[in-house]
Amino acid sequence: MSVRSKRALLTLVAVLSVAGCTTKTQSAEPQGSSMTHHTADGYENNYSPLPRASLLKWQWERLVNGLPKPPANGYHFPVDHPDVAWIKANRTETTLTWVGHATALLQMNGVNIITDPMFSRRASPFQFIGPERKVPPGLALADLPHIDIVLISHNHYDHLDTASVEQLNKQPGGPPLFLVPLGIKSWMHDKGIDNVQELDWWNETRASGLDVYFVPSRHWSARGIGDRQKTLWGGWVVKTPQGNARPFSFYFAGDTGYSPDFKDIGNRFGSFDLSLIPIGAYAPEWFMRPQHVNPFEAVQIHEDVHSKKSIGIHWGTFELADDPLDEPPRLLKQAVKEAGLPDDAFVVLRHGQMIKLGAAKPSEQ
Repeated sequence: MSVRSKRALLTLVAVLSVAGCTTKTQSAEPQGSSMTHHTADGYENNYSPLPRASLLKWQWERLVNGLPKPPANGYHFPVDHPDVAWIKANRTETTLTWVGHATALLQMNGVNIITDPMFSRRASPFQFIGPERKVPPGLALADLPHIDIVLISHNHYDHLDTASVEQLNKQPGGPPLFLVPLGIKSWMHDKGIDNVQELDWWNETRASGLDVYFVPSRHWSARGIGDRQKTLWGGWVVKTPQGNARPFSFYFAGDTGYSPDFKDIGNRFGSFDLSLIPIGAYAPEWFMRPQHVNPFEAVQIHEDVHSKKSIGIHWGTFELADDPLDEPPRLLKQAVKEAGLPDDAFVVLRHGQMIKLGAAKPSEQ
């Protein structure tokens, strides 16, 4: 096999891989729902299976059309440098810091929560090939405060990064609690990570004094060839307990295409003070739409779950699809306007930008 052929094969494997304190759990499943997402071989989406679109056809189209087409001089996204000392000392303010892609640091009720921690250079099973980070993490892993809870949405390499979770497991002061979808606990154990709890859709648990729920999304899972949909995927809801003096509710949508699941979530929980909703990696539509929402669909999710404020994630960090990395924020502004929402209802942040809730302002992207 030629060097070029080997590189092409490794690239295809990398693309396949990406395109893709414990308490008793209880069910928060909506009335009338069932366990139909469980199959003999793993898991399935609630409302319809994902179509098996041709990955090879997409890769051929990319080659023929020279996609994606980044600017000639590359992307130059501004990066904030948050006050690390303040973040580490904070135990009272509710804050959100966008690290990049689907990684964000949420501080609420004195608890430090990180979503889909991804600090590596590449979102790939290999660190010499595969999607490469275009922007450094807005907050270095070493600069994080002591993390109490890690929320994992699914096992794709751009959301479940081996090096990042291993480092978090070794943090000074003891490991965080890793909350993961069904099927991922054994993978964690293989990495030497034992403080893990896995949940099914609509399961809930109490962690660090907060109520945490695992909820459906429309996506899929795989880390290699032969393990497709063997582990579950989804989003997370975190709420202060009823009667809390400073009530706050948070929704992390994970990685998803659009589906009626979001109306189910909105009906179940009523509303959210803050939501993280993906807005990027949507082109070409014929291939990506079943698994990745575009900014217009993201705004529909914002409305379905009755979010008071949403932040766009899953853009501007890794080149995972054919849409330009700087396009999602522009389309989001258009979608927000067309929906008749206030300009600050659904915004993006700069990498590393920290906001104190409700002080989110649109980023100048």
